[in-house]
Amino acid sequence: MSTAALRPRADASLAGRLARSAAAVDGAWIATADVADWLDGRRRAHRFSVERIGFAELDGWSFAEDTGNLVHRSGRFFSVEGLSVTMSEGPFRHWEQPIIRQPEVGILGLLAQEIDGVLHFLLQAKMEPGNRNLLQLSPTVQATRSNYTKVHRGAGVKYLEYFTDPDRGQVVFDVLQSEHGSWFYRKANRNMLVEALDEVPHDDDFCWLTLGQIGALLRRDNVVNMDARTVVACFPMGAAEPDALLPDAAVRSWVTVERSRHDVVVDRVPLAGLAGWEHHPDALRRPDGRFFQLVAVRVEAGSREVSAWSQPLLEPTGPAVAAFLVRRIAGVPHLLVAARAEAGFLDTIELGPTVQCDPGNWRGVTPPPFLDVVLAAGADRIVYAGLHSEEGGRFLNAEIRYLFVEADEQQAPLNPPPGFQWLTPGQLGDLVQHAHYVNVQARTLLSCLHAGAATLDGLRGDTSADRGGV
Repeated sequence: MSTAALRPRADASLAGRLARSAAAVDGAWIATADVADWLDGRRRAHRFSVERIGFAELDGWSFAEDTGNLVHRSGRFFSVEGLSVTMSEGPFRHWEQPIIRQPEVGILGLLAQEIDGVLHFLLQAKMEPGNRNLLQLSPTVQATRSNYTKVHRGAGVKYLEYFTDPDRGQVVFDVLQSEHGSWFYRKANRNMLVEALDEVPHDDDFCWLTLGQIGALLRRDNVVNMDARTVVACFPMGAAEPDALLPDAAVRSWVTVERSRHDVVVDRVPLAGLAGWEHHPDALRRPDGRFFQLVAVRVEAGSREVSAWSQPLLEPTGPAVAAFLVRRIAGVPHLLVAARAEAGFLDTIELGPTVQCDPGNWRGVTPPPFLDVVLAAGADRIVYAGLHSEEGGRFLNAEIRYLFVEADEQQAPLNPPPGFQWLTPGQLGDLVQHAHYVNVQARTLLSCLHAGAATLDGLRGDTSADRGGV
């Protein structure tokens, strides 16, 4: 009778290997100081251009006669549809808006391999039409199902086999994560880390970096793209804190309570005749200029699977802010986490930063909690600040200023208002191992902690904490 061979349920050495990689501020493949020149070289190696066009100039895209939805002739990639939203809380209780619907699940995958005994990760110099500087560092594979099944009839996705063939690599994690809930309708991607089992062939548009190098580059504006950041956020770094203000079971209960108490009614409606939006030849926008507009672009990109195409993009009206308020409570750093209801989430809420908004959209309206604390923070209270691009394949010039801001009891009390709770970075890191718990903005900030771009070691703060009533 044959017997099954048992294997360890988890790699006990992984957290230590990731920590050593995070501590390696220079790599075996390229020095961190040389990455900017390498990126410039890749820009010069290919032709890149992005030109705004009118909707009538889109090739392969059209507004459907029955709904007015903006769709591709293949029926694939994505569509832009209308959404009617009713919320039970907040200053905006009902509205209609365009939203991107992309039901297929894509792959965001980083390939890992030890080089000189230290884990390195294979990143790509990838052009995306919506990025402010076009070329940024992306995961090894960043592709929708339409792309990697070659609906576009272009070239294949490089290194895809490591994420689709179980014999090519050891899966470290594979977890579904949402994207921007205000702009995508229930979109999710597989966030993957795979360790290669054989020698990985070289490609000039890819480079091997340690986690510490990624952290150093996260201190620079618009270098590491959103898709790379969300994968790094999922790295299982190990339990960092034995104690927290709220036990883990209570955290999960709080999330369940928040999901239960929010009433979010979302209906897909035709894009044509969307209330509060005006259709122009080159844009679909609100007359008050708030939030975002839908535009179209023509693209050339010599390094992509298809070298030229046109597509719609969502363009926000201004830069946004996403910030965690942080405190040291009884010696342990904590983050003030918000339960955020967004129209496009699969569930009602996901955990996000303390503040997440474009301040310009709140003129004349009561601002969200803690926005004034973040905007008034002096340099002595800003633990980390970086300007990063969002999804450059779907959004045009979408940038968020990401911050960790130190707060005190007066600015951010231990007993926060409803919808907020104090969690440790380790607790948030545990939740991100599961689907649909931590939103994409919070994951960017978590990636900064995992890679060492931000550290909470130097926080001032409480030497003890009153846990009563928390």
